[in-house]
Amino acid sequence: EIVSAAGVPVTVVELGSGTAEKTRTLLRELEKKQMLVPYFPVDISRAAVEEARERVESQCPKTRVRPVVADFSQGFGFLRDIPGRKLVLYLGSSIGNYDRDDAVEMLDEVREELNDGDKLLIGTDMVKAPAVLLSAYDDAQGVTAEFNKNILRRINLELGGNFNLDSFRHIALWNSRQSRIEMHLESMRQQTVEIELLGLGIKLAAGERIHTENSYKYTIPMVDDMLASAGFTPEKTWKDSRDWFALHLASR
Repeated sequence: EIVSAAGVPVTVVELGSGTAEKTRTLLRELEKKQMLVPYFPVDISRAAVEEARERVESQCPKTRVRPVVADFSQGFGFLRDIPGRKLVLYLGSSIGNYDRDDAVEMLDEVREELNDGDKLLIGTDMVKAPAVLLSAYDDAQGVTAEFNKNILRRINLELGGNFNLDSFRHIALWNSRQSRIEMHLESMRQQTVEIELLGLGIKLAAGERIHTENSYKYTIPMVDDMLASAGFTPEKTWKDSRDWFALHLASR
């Protein structure tokens, strides 16, 4: 359905491709409609796009992979250098890492580098029961807690910090007004932390929190508003059977 709605032929450009695990399903469908499928995986990690190349070429024989190493904070000018009518993918739910204004600004920057007739396929994690969200962001196995504390570990390693990870606990909250999961690290005691390379000494009270991350969850009206504000025209949405996740197709 996505291939039919997007139309062929297209050149596929994937922003934040990683290793292209999800993308191969779409590429295999495109191979049924096109003689060759140009595919440009884009990621800041050269190792990731090279792994994407190997995986896609081994499973999608009619796909021609041209990796692009790029940092999105430097803009999306590389899109202008990619020929053909483009289907730009932004899968997963990475857009949820941006607040609303930053998400619109990023998508507008993408649109500015596209041509009329190009399309965008973007994934969003949808609003769902708070209990479901909290069980994902404060899982019983402690995976997300370790992920959250890793920011302190990296500060220690790279900036000369002396955070004691055992003196912080992971907190996940659902902020319904902002439609986002918030992650915090709560100091379990009064303490002072030094960050040598920044020349900082930070005093933390017991119970004081460091706000580390937001993950926005969407409704369909929120997505349509975001896309329209960025200059895209929403066309079609696909959701899973529980309405937990969605993919949205929009045109330039």
